[in-house]
Amino acid sequence: MSLRDQVIAALRQVYDPEMPVNIYELGLIYALDVDAAGAVAIRMTLTAPNCPVAGTLPAEVERAARGVPGVADVKLDLTFDPPWSKDRMSEAAKLALGIEDIIPVARLRR
Repeated sequence: MSLRDQVIAALRQVYDPEMPVNIYELGLIYALDVDAAGAVAIRMTLTAPNCPVAGTLPAEVERAARGVPGVADVKLDLTFDPPWSKDRMSEAAKLALGIEDIIPVARLRR
């Protein structure tokens, strides 16, 4: 498993406390880069700028990434551009949260 895949696995262990879905499947991770030296750059967002965990969730994400063996450094960039929307969620996350329209009608007609 690559270091990037290991970091993703670690991020899948971090949950938004208001939703029973991990932050990776929620689509809160906009970008994840890992270089050959083990430096990790994460660009992430929150579900809303006034999210109750705005002060703690980014630090939790950084801790999770730093905890992966082989990670030398972590740079976390919190952004709200573009704003998060449910369209960023995986189909599995939408299913877990009971969000409608997770299967496009075109796929049902096959």
